[in-house]
Amino acid sequence: MTAPTVPGCAIVGAGRLGTALGAALRAAGVTVDGPHGRGYDGAGHDVVVLCVPDAQIAAAAAAIVPRDGRLVGHTSGATPLGVLAPHEAFGLHPLMTVTHGTASFSGCGCATAGTTERARSAAHALAAALAMVPADIADQDRAAYHAAAAIASNFLVTLEDAAEQLLATTGASRDLLLPLVRATVENWGAAGAERALTGPIARGDEGTVARHRAAIADRTPELLGLFDVLAGHTRALASRAAATPAGVA
Repeated sequence: MTAPTVPGCAIVGAGRLGTALGAALRAAGVTVDGPHGRGYDGAGHDVVVLCVPDAQIAAAAAAIVPRDGRLVGHTSGATPLGVLAPHEAFGLHPLMTVTHGTASFSGCGCATAGTTERARSAAHALAAALAMVPADIADQDRAAYHAAAAIASNFLVTLEDAAEQLLATTGASRDLLLPLVRATVENWGAAGAERALTGPIARGDEGTVARHRAAIADRTPELLGLFDVLAGHTRALASRAAATPAGVA
C-alpha cells in the first residue's frame, strides 16, 4: 500500500492536545473527525490518532478494531509503539507546550516513529501539514528524549518560579525578569550553553555568589538546596566553557 500524503484522521481524546491538534490540522486543510471518546472503535477512518494520557493509550488502542490498512498513532513522547499492538502504528509527539485548547505548532520539533515505513511516512505527513520539523526517535530512545523535553520545558518553569519567589521579597514582579529570560533562551538556542553562560559564576566571582546564597538562606531558605545544586552544575559548565576556544567572557 502507498503511504498517504496528508492523511485525514480521527482523533481520540478531547483534552488540551487533542483539541489543539484537531483545530490546527483542520486549519491546515486536513480532514479531521473528532475528538472522540476513548471507546471509539475507528469506524470510518484509516488513520486514528490517540491524544490520551499515557496510562490510557493501551485501552484506547484496544478499543479500535484492527483491520488491514488502518494506522493507529499516539502522541506520547515517552511511550514505545508496542503499546499500540496489533495495529500498524506510528508516533507523533509535538515538541510544544499546550496550555489551552489552541496552539501554534508551526516550526516546532516533532518526535516521529512508525512500525512500518508507511506508518512513519504518515507521521511525517501529519507533521509536515502543521509545518513541524520531524525527528525520528527510536523506541529505546523515547524515555531519554522525553526527559530532555521535560527538563527543557517543565523544569524551566520550576526554575523561573523559584526566581519569582525570591524576587517577590524585593517587591518586584516577574515582569522584570521576562526580557532576561527570553534573551537567555535565545542565546542558548543560537550559540549553545558555553557561549550563553554569563554572570558571577562564569566570571569566577565567588564573593557575589556567596552573597546570593546568604540572601536566599535568609529570605527563601526552602530554595537553598536548589540553589546549591544549580550552582554546582553551573560551575561545571563554566569550567567546560573556559576549556573551549570560545569560552565565556
